[in-house]
Amino acid sequence: MALSDGVFAIAITLLVLDISVPQDLDPAQFHQALADTLPNLGAYAVSLAVLGGFWRDHRAIFRPVRQVDPDVIGLTVLGLGLAALLPFPTALVSEYGHERVSVVVYSAAVASLGAVHLALAAVIARRPWLRGGAEPVRDQFLYAIDLGATVVVFVVTIPLTLLVGPAAMWWWLVLLPVKVWLGRRENAAAG
Repeated sequence: MALSDGVFAIAITLLVLDISVPQDLDPAQFHQALADTLPNLGAYAVSLAVLGGFWRDHRAIFRPVRQVDPDVIGLTVLGLGLAALLPFPTALVSEYGHERVSVVVYSAAVASLGAVHLALAAVIARRPWLRGGAEPVRDQFLYAIDLGATVVVFVVTIPLTLLVGPAAMWWWLVLLPVKVWLGRRENAAAG
């Protein structure tokens, strides 16, 4: 868990490194430079939410785990690698969000990270001995729907971007009501 927490923390930190305003600008240049940071701040906010959600989910997946096997280790390393990679597609979207390939690369990275988390959750769910008899922290069915929705939305973004262009990023907003609805369902089931 410490390694995973560290990787997510570093990835989140790397997201912000591209956001800056040059020094020694006159007032007009300063205001323009500040306005130029808006795409970077938007990309940062989206990726912070994405990485924060996956970090929360990763901790929930592993909370009941008492031992791991090679499949769990392999999927975990793959997932951490994808999380650590996310600052690169974030920089692409912030600097070249008008290019289709930037949106496709970002969408593919997030969908891949979601698919790995889904596979990891499935492996741990199907191997109760890894949990030492402990119950999963989250409702497995709702959790699978949650992760599956994320994967589907980002996978669908890829052909959508090829059809309509970078504006397909707005499709990501469909996740907001889905996540809210699933959160309410999970809270109702727990309470």
